[in-house]
Amino acid sequence: MTPRQFTASRRQFLAFSGAAALTAAGCSAPQNTAASAEPSRSGGTHLTKIGLDYPFTQLPLYSTLVKLSTAQAEKHGISLLTTSDNASADTQAANLNTWVAREVPAIVSFPMVFEAAEPLAKAALDAGLIWVTYGGSLQHQSADIRFSFREGGTLLGRAAAQWAEEHLGGKGKIAFLTDSTIELGRERTKGMIDAFTELAPGVDVVAREQAIDPDTGLSKTKAILAKHPDLNLVLGVTDAAAYGGFKALQVAGRAKDDPKTFVGGQDGSAPSLLAVKQGTFYRACAALAPKDIAAAIVDVPRAVAAGKANPSAQVPVTLVQRTDTARIDALLAQNA
Repeated sequence: MTPRQFTASRRQFLAFSGAAALTAAGCSAPQNTAASAEPSRSGGTHLTKIGLDYPFTQLPLYSTLVKLSTAQAEKHGISLLTTSDNASADTQAANLNTWVAREVPAIVSFPMVFEAAEPLAKAALDAGLIWVTYGGSLQHQSADIRFSFREGGTLLGRAAAQWAEEHLGGKGKIAFLTDSTIELGRERTKGMIDAFTELAPGVDVVAREQAIDPDTGLSKTKAILAKHPDLNLVLGVTDAAAYGGFKALQVAGRAKDDPKTFVGGQDGSAPSLLAVKQGTFYRACAALAPKDIAAAIVDVPRAVAAGKANPSAQVPVTLVQRTDTARIDALLAQNA
């Protein structure tokens, strides 16, 4: 597949989106060239520049990550460079090629099309640069930053199943807003569907629709409600999609605190966190912390440059519900 074929579906990706919390622990990543293990242009064990390539520059999370990552980099005497991809896979490829040509010592990239990123990552490694894959793994990379993909979905699915047992007697109807385009989406989708259907077998699954952004979540949920006006639960692979479902249910006439309705998502985006805190029927987020992502954006390339074993990071995820006020407030403060 070409980047252009994927651009439309990735353009609206995530209020994640992403979002994500990270530790410097995790699984080791493939090391496919000598360049990835001994980056000759990284300044030895001390980096002076890191390039952050986060393509969804239209999202509020982008400015949050740039601000927090810049502050984290400055603590170590590192300057942070950024691209302006504007959710275009073609623009992303051009910007990354420029960085490789200019020998930016370390690149942290969230590929819009993972298959298309492989030759870019290989070119970076061949040039003696560090390549860190954000949001998944590539064959050619120095390390990666991952977001506990399946665990987030599992936490959300379990919470929704428990709620359905307690408030619906284990009966009702559920719709899943899913993603099949990248590893992150596939793993989150599997986690939430498997956990929910195993623990709440009496709830009918009436729809599984591809949706990762608010507009698609809104339109897909409206269409589902036209067939199933008594829909009880909507679970999203992202908070962005789930929030679209949340709005669709309100447009259809649901009270914000309807006792027989449950919406939940993944990422911990600010609108969803606020809805949970306010006691609406948006009841749960599998949330990730922007400060932890920012730390990993800087610390993982530094670990590679220093030759540390297992430099990759695995993002911890936390389920937050209405009673988790302190945690929600902390996450909202990071997104401010």
